[in-house]
Amino acid sequence: MSRLSGKVAIVTGGARGMGEATVRGLVRDGARVLIADVLDEPGAALAQTLGDSAEFIHMDVTQKSAWDNAVAAARDMGNLQVLVNNAAIVMQKTIMETTEEDFMNIVRINQLGVFLGMQAVFETLKENGGGSIINVSSIDGLQSKNSLTAYSATKWAVRGMTKAAALEMGKYRIRVNSVHPGGIFTAMHGNEFMTQEQADNFYTHHALPRVGLPEEVAAVTVFLAGDEASYSTGSEFIADGGWHAGLVEDALPQL
Repeated sequence: MSRLSGKVAIVTGGARGMGEATVRGLVRDGARVLIADVLDEPGAALAQTLGDSAEFIHMDVTQKSAWDNAVAAARDMGNLQVLVNNAAIVMQKTIMETTEEDFMNIVRINQLGVFLGMQAVFETLKENGGGSIINVSSIDGLQSKNSLTAYSATKWAVRGMTKAAALEMGKYRIRVNSVHPGGIFTAMHGNEFMTQEQADNFYTHHALPRVGLPEEVAAVTVFLAGDEASYSTGSEFIADGGWHAGLVEDALPQL
């Protein structure tokens, strides 16, 4: 029996990239998955590829009514026990170039969407005897970079909300953790106009000197979705090739 057999999961931003890899990983381990995304064509195509193990729903994570619809659809699929809050956008602008509209647009998707998602699934997870909420933050929720004021603010917020929710929901056997990817070869990274080998060049001074793959982050998320992670909550799980550890300095001795 697969380790996620009998569990239903919602994955936001599940139509492509890390979301798609997560959907495939959850299904491979036995879960049924509701793919929630604004990208209708790739989302529906992915669900069709996975057959009875997945369904697609059009979903704007900033709308409470959309969350209510998604939870209802997931309940119809079976025992909802997993939420992966993966949907996010990025914007690269300096703090002085960032408009109020820019800032709030990122906050609505990256931060409000996660908040609404945790609210929306709580009663169902409680009713079902517990579950796992995995909030996808970023390496930029642990540190930051120039041009990422708005994005980094939301990813730090996701980290903080995760801890608060873990403290509130733990007594109902609901675990809440955050996952922090580094540079991952997805559309957000530019995989539509560069090769994986070209992307590797950005990471030559990292502990693992290459770009990460969506499947490598998905593996961490799938682990957190399952009962093997039953004593892990309120924590950060990092999949960044060692980025947060530091950088290799050419001027210093090396192995």
